[in-house]
Amino acid sequence: MAPICYRFPMTFLIVDDSRTARNLIKNYVSEIKTLHPYRFIEAESAETALLALQANHIEFVFLDWNLCSKVTGLDVLKEIRKTAKYTKIPVFMISSESDKVHVIESLKHGANDFIAKPIDQKAFADKVHKLIINIKK
Repeated sequence: MAPICYRFPMTFLIVDDSRTARNLIKNYVSEIKTLHPYRFIEAESAETALLALQANHIEFVFLDWNLCSKVTGLDVLKEIRKTAKYTKIPVFMISSESDKVHVIESLKHGANDFIAKPIDQKAFADKVHKLIINIKK
């Protein structure tokens, strides 16, 4: 894979109620050698995710389906997609639920891709790289 370079750090928003899961995603992104520079913003709830979107120039969102609140990752995805300035931000849904319903619902509501937990690192890297290349076009 060819390097993807930015003049400024690319900002990833990682939305997951589990610190362990957020750290795993950060580690996996950090190991994508073709991607640099970058920075991470973390959110552990739907509410903090939406505030982070408003307060920062987010270029890519990793969004867990199962958040520990009344609002799910799918609800956050719907909110992102109905806001004009966020419609082009790639959203990568992640879930411990890999059934077809979750995948279909995610894609139907505007997710750019979906991966099930436990996350396969190679598949993750390939999918993220592909989405980032599409941002650059």
